[in-house]
Amino acid sequence: MRGELRDRGRRRAPANRDHRHHRTVLTCRLLHGGPGLWDCLRPVARLLDDSTVVHRFDQRGCGRSGPSDDQRMDRLVADLDVLRRHWGYNRWIVIGHSFGATLALAYAWTHPDRVASLGYLGGTGLGDWRTAYRAERTHRMTARQQVRLAQLGALPRRSATEEREFRTLAWFTDHADRERAWDWADEDAAVPYPINWTANRRLAEETDSWSDDTVRRRCRQITAPVAVIHGAGDPRPVTAAAALAHALPGGRLHVLEGAGHHPWREQPDALRKILYGGPAAPRPVMVAARPRPGEHVQPW
Repeated sequence: MRGELRDRGRRRAPANRDHRHHRTVLTCRLLHGGPGLWDCLRPVARLLDDSTVVHRFDQRGCGRSGPSDDQRMDRLVADLDVLRRHWGYNRWIVIGHSFGATLALAYAWTHPDRVASLGYLGGTGLGDWRTAYRAERTHRMTARQQVRLAQLGALPRRSATEEREFRTLAWFTDHADRERAWDWADEDAAVPYPINWTANRRLAEETDSWSDDTVRRRCRQITAPVAVIHGAGDPRPVTAAAALAHALPGGRLHVLEGAGHHPWREQPDALRKILYGGPAAPRPVMVAARPRPGEHVQPW
């Protein structure tokens, strides 16, 4: 099935120079999490310097993008490269959050020469992450909240009110700031787009089938510097993120104290320093190509 990908670029410019100020314009692609959710990375885009062209989009079949039954990792990777060619970039910075971090990795090991630097933000890392995640998630919920989440999850259909409660219960454990966690999760839950459960199931099954050895072997193909960024208060274990950083030739682990799964909410200044060349962080350096004559987006 054909599907339109809806772009939400904060700034869109195919050229790699700002001739008014004679400076290089870096190009960055942000990849949202899920799978099956929608772009929520506007706050991350705002953290980046004004000299960065930031592109955001809803992955196929999700959010404001058109419907698509084609939910495979290689299809999502191909979508990204279609967009890169459309804008005429030779290389770009790729930053992914949560599932988007996995997608960013897959793109980088498929097209290592197209990635100038990589941001792996709040990903699940390498090895068994679910055991520790589930234990911490349970610890952050009351018994009543656990029962209610199970009840809502078992419903064949949920009303709009029930859906918002279900999402809030599922997501409020992601934040390190427990006093604000519920309000943040409720804010995210209010987004009117449906969760694409088909994409969630198919893509999760596919990535779960990758063995640790397979991921390590593929990671060795990534030549770009990689900032593996993880909130110390994320229920997903930092040990898994550390294992991934160790498997990447250019990997460097950054642990943000006082931050959870969405560090732009709790530690925005610290996150910006890492994403844009702060102390001990590899500065993303990229020179993008000018648009190629006659280049256009191929339909899918």
